[in-house]
Amino acid sequence: MTKKILLLGSGELGKEFVIAAQRLGQYVIACDSYAGAPAMQVADACEVFSMLDGDALDKVVAKYHPDIIVPEIEAIRTERLYHLEKEDIQVVPSARAVNYTMNRKAIRDLAAKELGLKTAKYFYATSFEELKEAAEKIGYPCVIKPLMSSSGKGQSIAKGPEDLSYSWEYGCMGSRGDIKELIVEEFVKFDSEITLLTVTQKNGPTLFCPPIGHVQKGGDYRESFQPAHIAPEHLAEAQHMAAKVTEALTGYGLWGVEFFLSHENGVYFSELSPRPHDTGMVTLANTQNLNEFELHLYAVLGLPIPGITQEHIGASAVILSPIASQETPRYKGEELVCSQPNTYLRIFGKPYTKLNRRMGVVVCYDKNDGDLDALRDKCKALAAKVEVY
Repeated sequence: MTKKILLLGSGELGKEFVIAAQRLGQYVIACDSYAGAPAMQVADACEVFSMLDGDALDKVVAKYHPDIIVPEIEAIRTERLYHLEKEDIQVVPSARAVNYTMNRKAIRDLAAKELGLKTAKYFYATSFEELKEAAEKIGYPCVIKPLMSSSGKGQSIAKGPEDLSYSWEYGCMGSRGDIKELIVEEFVKFDSEITLLTVTQKNGPTLFCPPIGHVQKGGDYRESFQPAHIAPEHLAEAQHMAAKVTEALTGYGLWGVEFFLSHENGVYFSELSPRPHDTGMVTLANTQNLNEFELHLYAVLGLPIPGITQEHIGASAVILSPIASQETPRYKGEELVCSQPNTYLRIFGKPYTKLNRRMGVVVCYDKNDGDLDALRDKCKALAAKVEVY
């Protein structure tokens, strides 16, 4: 059955979701704050407006009468989704889930205080004075983030009191929406990070993808690889936490659940996104029988997912822009990447550049008994050969 899907946010993750939806005959309206966004290039219709404008959102809903609303970004007037859900519009995964997870305060309090999941120690700060008090309680170094942001925007590490002024200004500047409140976290000494893509179904069990390892710089994803090495007992603990928090949030879809792994202290819940995850772009490298976007779509439509199987090992590495320009970007190096076996180049189609903006990704795969470290090195080397100008 064809459904009318309203996509709120039209970046590279939304583009892959739309492609998956088009393959199953769905009708998608892609929305974003600027024209020509990646998902708009493959959607049936598009609308340009700020999703922080609740009245504008209501007007678009009234215009198209969607069956399903799929948020792809954090900066949405999420409280409006409750009344839309009451009008029998399916919100993905649910209005409750989107409201909780778009704000680090709500999701952290749910995970730590209500569900008892192990997290880093944390406090909140709505002023510079509160930030200083929180940092003293946590101790240095500490991690300071906006309550609402993405891709590491506004995130910093304060190594001492002298760093707090910068962290406050940078955190407020990087905050999405109109929330000017920061979270101050204990600096967890972890050995690695993983994303556990988790799928909740309408008529089936919760499923887990093979764990994805990732490397971040400034809180932003740079490379990912699958499967990440993790002790069986730690994987079981992460799956238990992921199932517990997604059940509490309710709804159907794919979730990106992030964890810190410590050989000494075990598994820490970090963050959760109620949608496909940027680190999950590695699944475009044929690592699974269904990639993360297909899994999200199947769950959203209520289609059965018989299981998730690992088909190959895989790696991804991002292509960043070294420039900021309003002109249409151009690229060099595509021939080299495309000449390599078991390798795909994905250019997102963003209409302009910003410094260090993600403009594309290289994904590589190999047989399951292949050398994952060598594959990661190959993928990073190829991504570095693609020039944005």
